[in-house]
Amino acid sequence: MKKNYAPEDELLFLALGGSGEIGMNVNLYGCNGRWLMVDLGMTFSGNEYPGVDLVFADLDFIEDRADMLDGIVLTHGHEDHIGAVPYFAAELGVPLYATPFTAELVRRKLQEANLTGEVELIVVDDLERFEVGDWGVQYVPLAHSIAEGNALLIDTPHGRVFHTGDWKLDEDPIIGEPTTQDELREIGDAGVLALVCDSTNVFNPEPSGSEGAVYRGLLAEAQKWEGRRIMVTTFASNVARLQTLGNVARETGRQLCVAGRSLDRIIEVSQDNGYLTDLPDRVDWDTAMRLPRGEVLIMATGGQGEPRAALSRVAEGNHKISLSKGDVVLFSSRQIPGNEVAIGRIQNKLAESGIVMVTDRQSEIHVSGHPGRPELLELYDWMQPEILLPVHGEMRHMMEQSRVALEAGIPHAPVQKNGDILRLAPGKPERIAQIEAGRLVLDGDIIVPAEGDAITMRRRIAREGMVIVVLRENKTVQIDALGLPLDEDFEDFAAEAGKDIMRALDKLGPKDRKDARKVTEAARLAARRASRRWSGKSPQIKVMLPGS
Repeated sequence: MKKNYAPEDELLFLALGGSGEIGMNVNLYGCNGRWLMVDLGMTFSGNEYPGVDLVFADLDFIEDRADMLDGIVLTHGHEDHIGAVPYFAAELGVPLYATPFTAELVRRKLQEANLTGEVELIVVDDLERFEVGDWGVQYVPLAHSIAEGNALLIDTPHGRVFHTGDWKLDEDPIIGEPTTQDELREIGDAGVLALVCDSTNVFNPEPSGSEGAVYRGLLAEAQKWEGRRIMVTTFASNVARLQTLGNVARETGRQLCVAGRSLDRIIEVSQDNGYLTDLPDRVDWDTAMRLPRGEVLIMATGGQGEPRAALSRVAEGNHKISLSKGDVVLFSSRQIPGNEVAIGRIQNKLAESGIVMVTDRQSEIHVSGHPGRPELLELYDWMQPEILLPVHGEMRHMMEQSRVALEAGIPHAPVQKNGDILRLAPGKPERIAQIEAGRLVLDGDIIVPAEGDAITMRRRIAREGMVIVVLRENKTVQIDALGLPLDEDFEDFAAEAGKDIMRALDKLGPKDRKDARKVTEAARLAARRASRRWSGKSPQIKVMLPGS
C-alpha cells in the first residue's frame, strides 16, 4: 500500500482495533481524501504482556495522515471506546465530539493527563445532525450498559452508514430514552447503505434482557437475605444498574454504601449530567459497619477480580468494610473472558469465610449490554441495509454475524479484521488493501510496541528464567541465576558452567579475544548449553565483560 494513500471518490472502512477482538475499538471511514474516526479505545492487558496494564491500537496509519483526519466521534463512555483518548488525541490534533455524559468522562481524563486546552472537546447536547468536516453525523440513542450509549448515522456521498456502537434493545432501560422501533424503522425506510454492527452476543439465541428485569431479580435477592449484610458488585460504568441498586436499597429499607473510587466518580459525573438524581443518600464505611447487618446494602467494585478493587480487599480482610459468615455477595455482572482465575480466587476467599455468593447463573441479577440474535434480526429488519459489516467481536463472532445476516436476506456481509481496508461503495464491497495493524502497550510511563524487545525479553525471563555471567579481569567467571529450578544444585551448576565458558573463550583466536561481540557470544552460548543441560530451560543470558 502506498504511503501517500488517500480515499478517492469512494467510501472506505478501516478498523485499527476492535475487529477480531473485543475491546480497543478504533474505526475509520474514508471518502474524497478525508477520514473520520469513530471511537478511540483501549483494552486491559492479560498475561501475554507481563508488567503492562493498558493496550492500544497502533495508530501509525492515521498519524501519518493526520492532515486528512476531520475529527473523532465517540459513541459512548466505556474504556474500550474512549480509554486511549488521553494518550493519542493531542497528537492527532483534531476535535473530539461526544454527548454530555461521555464528554465529562473524557474531560476528566484530559485533565488528569494535563491536556486541558490542548485537545478540543465539542459537546453535542442534542440529537440534531452536526458537521465534522464534510461528514454529516447524528447521534441515535440506543440502550446499553452505560448512560448515553449511541449509534451514529453518518451521511456520505455514497449513502448513509448506521454505526451501532455497543447496543441492545430494552423496553425498560431504567436510565435514558432509547430510539423507538418506529424511529429506527424510519431511518431504514430513508435508506441505509451499511449497518456496521456490534457482534459480541451473536451466539446468544435469546434477547439480552431488560434492566427492569434485573431490578426485580435484585429486589427478590435483597428480600430473600433479610437480616444479612449484602454487597453487590457490578461495573462502575453501568449507571442504570447503580440506579437499580439505589431503588432496591430504598425498597428494602437498607442504607446505601459505596466502596470504590470509580463508583464515586461515575455517580458524580452522572448526577452532574442529570442522572441518578434520586439515588438515596449514601452512608460512609464506618456508619455502614455500625448499622444492623440487615440494614445496609453495599455497592462495590471488583467483580472481575481486580486485585486492588474493593471486593478483593474485603475478601482479603484489609478493607474498612468487612463481611462475616452468612453475609451475601451478589455478582451483578458477567465474567469477562480471561478473568475467570482472578474471579475464582476472590470467590474462594469469600467461600472460605462462609460468605454466600449469588451469580447471574443462579438468579436474574445481570443482563448483557449487547444484542442477542433476536435483537440483531430485528435491527436488520428495521434498517434493511445493503451491507452488514460485523465489528466489535472476535473472528468467530463476526463470521457468525455475517452468516446470520446473509441468511436474513442482507445482500452483502463482508468480514474484515484490523488492518483491512474495505471499499463499501461504489460497487460491491471488497477488500482493496491491508495495512499493518499492530498493538502498543503502556509500559510504565512509555508507550512501546507490544512485540518490542522489552516485552519479548520479559516474557522469556518469566518463562525460562535468566542467567547473569560476569567475566572478570583475572579470567574468572561469576554466575548468578534467576528463576532456574536448581536450588541446592546451583553451586555445582555455576562451577560447571564457569568451566564451560572458560573453555569456550580459550578456543577463540587471539584476534577474536579482543572482539567484545565474539567474546560475549561465546560466553552466552556456553552458559545457555550448561543451563539447558542442568535445568532443561533455555534462559535469557546476560554477559557482562570486564570493565563494563
